[in-house]
Amino acid sequence: MKTIALIPARLESQRFPNKLIKKLAGVPIIARTYIAALNTKLFDEVYVVSGNDEIIELIKSMNGLTFKSRKIHQSGTDRIAEAANEIDHDIVVNLQGDEPFINIDSIENLIASFQDSSVEMASLMTSFNSFDEIKNPNHVKVTVDKNNNAIFFSRLPIPLGESEINKFNRHIGVYAFRKNTLINFSSLNRSKNEISENLEGNRAIDNSIPVKMIKIDFHGISIDTEKDFIDAEKYLSRNA
Repeated sequence: MKTIALIPARLESQRFPNKLIKKLAGVPIIARTYIAALNTKLFDEVYVVSGNDEIIELIKSMNGLTFKSRKIHQSGTDRIAEAANEIDHDIVVNLQGDEPFINIDSIENLIASFQDSSVEMASLMTSFNSFDEIKNPNHVKVTVDKNNNAIFFSRLPIPLGESEINKFNRHIGVYAFRKNTLINFSSLNRSKNEISENLEGNRAIDNSIPVKMIKIDFHGISIDTEKDFIDAEKYLSRNA
């Protein structure tokens, strides 16, 4: 199976504008993410997909592969679908541009899930460290069925009323798709639950596309806010 990574990237983040070109220990965040994806050695090709010339030129200056978006997209997954439609592959992993600390074992397990021919779409989940994390709407929660297929993604603490921390699953926003599944997903209208939660995984669920959730131990650092950026700097200094 030809497996590629597509990294959607834009500068118009509401919570932290221009964050992807902000330098983390001297290297732009999007450049770190691209290099980390290459270093996993898990992908036949890695592309950054963006409508922003500044990001495209930055990656090109590193001799990296890019795809220039020609359309305005509602989500990162819709953005990479435009590219996936024109790039030869079997499996595509949607890596978030603001998560430069990629765990190789986690992505390897995600890709391995497609050895089961029934898996069309997959994602990652992990445990929570505290109830403060669970209450934070930036930390997405996911409930699953007995086969670890997603039931619902939410910014609220679900399951509602649950008091045991190990009953909560934290969603790690890395999705993988078979090519045709991704293209089909992107052709669907945004669903009610996707809009209400602002979480694209619910579009799949609302359209009966099973999302296999892979449990991992790694938490990662998603740089959504300036505080996250400070935490990332601390992480780098500890692990230099």
